[in-house]
Amino acid sequence: MGVMTWTTPRLKRFDALRRDVERHGPWKAYAAAAFNVANRFMCVRILKGVTVDRPDPRFMACDPAYRGEFIPEKTLRSLADNPANEMDQSFLDRVLPRGDECYGFFEGDALASYGWYSSRPSELGLPGLVLHFDPRYKYMYKGHTHRDHRGHRLHAIGMTRALARYVAEGYRGLISYVEWHNVDSLKSCYRMGYNDFGNIYLARLFGQYLVRMGDGCRRHGFWIEQTAT
Repeated sequence: MGVMTWTTPRLKRFDALRRDVERHGPWKAYAAAAFNVANRFMCVRILKGVTVDRPDPRFMACDPAYRGEFIPEKTLRSLADNPANEMDQSFLDRVLPRGDECYGFFEGDALASYGWYSSRPSELGLPGLVLHFDPRYKYMYKGHTHRDHRGHRLHAIGMTRALARYVAEGYRGLISYVEWHNVDSLKSCYRMGYNDFGNIYLARLFGQYLVRMGDGCRRHGFWIEQTAT
C-alpha cells in the first residue's frame, strides 16, 4: 500500500478548509468544498441575489491608513498596468464608456481594495451571459481586496460609502449577487445590511446554459440573458 504524500497545493486546500470550518461551521464549510469539487467536472452556479437600501453608519469610517474615493479614469488606467490589481485595459475599455464607476481604497499609492458599480446590464463573468436588474438600483460587482489588506472590512466600508452616495442621488440602493458557496463574501454582505431576495441556478450542459430563477429575482428584474458566444 502506498503512503499518501501531502503536496503544497493539497496542504493549502486542507488549511483553507480548516479555516472555513472554524469560521463558518462544518456544514457550510464542507458543503462549499463539495461544491468546488463538483465544479471541476461541470459548470454549476447558484447565484444568491442580495440588495441593501440603507447605509449602516458603523461601516462609514475606516482605518486612517487608507484613503477612499471614486477613482478617476486616468488613475484607473495606470492601475490596470499592475497585474496584482486584477483589472486590465480591455476591461476598462468595456466598462468606462458605459458609465461604470469604481470606488476604492489606497494605502499610499497602492490600491488596497475596490468595487465596481453600474446602472446597465453587465457581463456575468461566464461566456455568453449578461445579467439584467432593476435600473432603480446600482449593481455592485467585481469586488476585490488585496490579500495584504484583508481584515480591515474595506469591502463592506467601500460598498456602504458608495451606497450612501447613490441613495442620495435617488437610487433605491445596491443590488448584487454572491455565489452560494462564497461564505466569506456572504458574511461580509450580511454584516453591512444586505438581504437575500432570490436565487438564480445555472448549469452548463453540451455548450448550453440551463437557467432557473426564483420569484424574488423576477420582482427585482434580476435575470440572465444568453447571448451568442
